[in-house]
Amino acid sequence: MRTNLWDQSIRTFVEQAGSARPTPGGGSVAALVAALGASMTSMVGNLSLGEKYAAYQEQMLEALDRMNKLTAIYEQLLAQDIDCFEQYMAALKLPRNTEEERAARTAAMEQATIQAIDVPLRLIEACLAGIRHAKGIVDCCNPYVLSDLGISAILLEAAASSALLTAQINLVSLKDASLKQQYHDSIARLMTDIDRLKQETMGTVRTRMGV
Repeated sequence: MRTNLWDQSIRTFVEQAGSARPTPGGGSVAALVAALGASMTSMVGNLSLGEKYAAYQEQMLEALDRMNKLTAIYEQLLAQDIDCFEQYMAALKLPRNTEEERAARTAAMEQATIQAIDVPLRLIEACLAGIRHAKGIVDCCNPYVLSDLGISAILLEAAASSALLTAQINLVSLKDASLKQQYHDSIARLMTDIDRLKQETMGTVRTRMGV
């Protein structure tokens, strides 16, 4: 698994994402956006500590801990998105001269497709967790950084919507109809929850901001 992209400069990542190379692609960009969203909730949590917010310190510390763990997950998923693409390309290049080779190639491509769905699905799940924790502090955080918490919710929802597209384009290639339906149902439930929590979070942000 590659993790070196995470340690490169923003400039390098943007240049690589914009190049003719297929990776990092949309799935990796979605994971990075999710991490940026989490960083905004972390900033809000850190700026909502101290004597003035003593009554909410437990909530803030929990949010900070959760966001740190989610950021590590986003980092892993960024690398796994690239690994999935390479796995699929490797399966595509397998020989198909005999019946046995064709069957092995088909099985490898199906497994690679499943992995290419599982990774964005896990990113959607992690984005849902991120929005849930952002919402958990929206009522009591420092009012001067409410806009940043709103940005966190927006970015996490955007990352989930981006991961949704990555999952959907791979679902088209999945042969197992029953598994395909299971994925569709799971993703639909997750996106419904994400939309609801994002709207609730933004509603409180705007109310507290007085806009």
